Amino acid sequence: MKTQIMDVTLRDGSYAINYQFSEHDTRRIGVALEDAGVPFVEIGHGMGLNASSYKHGLALCTDEEYLAAAMQSYKKCSYGMFCIPGVARVEDLALLKKYGATFVRVGCNIDKIKESEPFVRRAKELGLMVAANYMKSYTATETEFEACVKLSVSYGADYIYVVDSAGCMLPEDLKKYFDVIRRNGVKAGFHGHNNLGLANSNSLYAIDLGFDIIDTSLQGLGRSAGNASTELLVALMDLKYGFKEYDNRRLIQFSDEYVRPLVKNVGLYGLDIYCGIAGFHSSYMKYIHKYASKYSVNPYTLIVEYCKYDKINMDEKKLEAIAKELPKEDINISKYGFTRYIGDEQNSSL
Repeated sequence: MKTQIMDVTLRDGSYAINYQFSEHDTRRIGVALEDAGVPFVEIGHGMGLNASSYKHGLALCTDEEYLAAAMQSYKKCSYGMFCIPGVARVEDLALLKKYGATFVRVGCNIDKIKESEPFVRRAKELGLMVAANYMKSYTATETEFEACVKLSVSYGADYIYVVDSAGCMLPEDLKKYFDVIRRNGVKAGFHGHNNLGLANSNSLYAIDLGFDIIDTSLQGLGRSAGNASTELLVALMDLKYGFKEYDNRRLIQFSDEYVRPLVKNVGLYGLDIYCGIAGFHSSYMKYIHKYASKYSVNPYTLIVEYCKYDKINMDEKKLEAIAKELPKEDINISKYGFTRYIGDEQNSSL
């Protein structure tokens, strides 16, 4: 089997604990993953390089501290970081080279791929493997997606990632985008979220299609409803393909003993499900909270109605206008669990 796993527990998983992974966590979790055979490990602040701030949430450690912990501890796996243009600066990429990282993943909304060009080109100059992560991939038509792929290939990207940011994609969506990637002669990655409970099954289908890398995290830890689960997907790979290159007993035991205690929000929230139904990115949830509270409207309805207008960007004035027109309800806004949603990676101007 050519498909490999990239474990993102130490990056995407940090959303679930308010970016509070320590250097000790970075060493211990990463070493456990590489000992179990996982070839790629992503570390750092959930929003990537240069994100730790009052604007985007303060991580427990700096980018350099996370990278130094990995360099001192990891012996077999490849490690790297995420990067969002506008949050990260091009000069931040030099840290990855300095601390022995081998890859960077440049994440842009699908309608802003041109912003990735200087980051992709500089990373290639530094000798890094580069993945172009198309956030909110599902909002692009096949033609629009192909135009983006051609741009990223021209910049030098090694991988194009289909990113199911709201956990709303169906298997046929994966196939449509995968076919576009393949006919442009570049490798493919998939990053799924679990809002509709499809992250693991979609990831397994992505393996069937021939995706080169699939993102997972221990316990499915991640933003909003979380990601595909490393230990579950590895078990499925064994059951379906007899794939035994990863030590799943070790993964399951470590995950149960070390990562599961970090998971405080058990179960799926209605807001997560509605993000998946409507294609809404959870980093905008604070705006839903604000205007659902202000106008006493149902947040589920507000999410659905706003996504009829825009699934990519947040127009706060438009959201408020929609909220004003919705029927008022006598609701207990605190029951919806808004306080568990952190991160504002879609708004780099903050």
